[in-house]
Amino acid sequence: MTKSDLIKKIFYGDISVWVIFLLLCCLSLIEVFSATGAQAFAKSNFWLPIIKHTAILSFGAILVVMLSHIHYKFFSLAILLLPIAGLMLLITPFVGMNVHSSTRFLELFGFQFQPSEVAKFACVVYVAYWLSKRGKMSDSAIFKIILWGIIPVCVLIAYGNLSTAILLGVVCYMMMFIGHIPLKKLGKLLLSTLATALIVALLISVMPPDTVNKYMPRAATGVGRITRFLNPEQSSESKRAEDAQRAASAKNDSVFIITDDNYQINHAKIAIARGGILGKGAGQSVQRDVLPQAYSDFIYAIIIEELGIAGGLGVILLYIMLLIRAGIIARRCESFFPQYLVLGCGLVIVIQAFTNIAVTVGLFPVTGQPLPLICQGGTSTVMTCVYLGIILSISHFGAGMGKGIDMKEETEEGEGEGNDGDENENESATDETETAETADENIDSTVNRTDE
Repeated sequence: MTKSDLIKKIFYGDISVWVIFLLLCCLSLIEVFSATGAQAFAKSNFWLPIIKHTAILSFGAILVVMLSHIHYKFFSLAILLLPIAGLMLLITPFVGMNVHSSTRFLELFGFQFQPSEVAKFACVVYVAYWLSKRGKMSDSAIFKIILWGIIPVCVLIAYGNLSTAILLGVVCYMMMFIGHIPLKKLGKLLLSTLATALIVALLISVMPPDTVNKYMPRAATGVGRITRFLNPEQSSESKRAEDAQRAASAKNDSVFIITDDNYQINHAKIAIARGGILGKGAGQSVQRDVLPQAYSDFIYAIIIEELGIAGGLGVILLYIMLLIRAGIIARRCESFFPQYLVLGCGLVIVIQAFTNIAVTVGLFPVTGQPLPLICQGGTSTVMTCVYLGIILSISHFGAGMGKGIDMKEETEEGEGEGNDGDENENESATDETETAETADENIDSTVNRTDE
């Protein structure tokens, strides 16, 4: 077996998806290494952050290879994770670990993970599975079953992470739209969701702050982020008087005051402004040392500062290409389940990426959604690799793209057998022609005899 054959045997699936995956991994290693300077200094170990990130990416790459060799039909078993994920989400507020002032992580055998990421994956598979039953069940029954499974999970996620719940809801909604769920039902779902959100927001606004902080600790954070996004000049109550005084004096000198409330987003904007067209060069960022979560939520700002607008557009293009390839793979699949599953996996990655980018450039309120596969992370990076592994599996087994050496040999053998068959057919055709000619000669001689 040659080296080329070995590569083909290992890397199953669409070659374009593999190229996108490897490019994102390479960019991730460069930018995380650049952005974790402050983190390395705090831990007194220069190499520890990048070694940890490299280990997670390596594990994710192995996971992608393994999943790409598994037939997509086995992924339907992942719907069994939905009740398990729901149970984990239910107990997380009580026994979870407090990280960055929020209880979103569970610890199992010494490893920390986010149950919400597992729930997202389970929901995508769940929706794809039931949409694939169209034709065997009524649209109304499928729609109700999907809502019974998705709504409780989204509510549980929203308690600790509203942005993730909204992202999951949008993905599932788009999957149902693609799956030809009647528009009337989808319209009613959208209106009822917006009405419920409005009622909840009104209830939170009239509730005493102490009650909100006690029973819904993340609600105040979400309201504050939305308020600061809609009104950037407004600061928190404790700093408003001081900031107003500083801002009033600053107006005469045309000086912009950065407060604790707008610290993250404004330093991200500074990083973007410094980048220009081609950037300052890899490892030359200045804002990485002052921007909180420069290696995570706001790594896109560091990418633009170091690689410029050209590098930022290149990242966007990679995600767009991934979604396009997912669509192409879906079109080549003959079964419903792989079609909906590959589109769901592509939508989760790309919508999350665009949400992170929109937050960084100031188009969305701060959400805390990481940039898939690029920023430093654990559960998010691993689950992104799971989605990519499933996409590659479906491209191989469902769409017949990027076939390995074994399938190639079978094809060649089939072609050889086909050639042998053609030769036999040609020989048979020749024999039949000769027989027909002999029969014609016999008929002619019989006719001649009759004439005589």
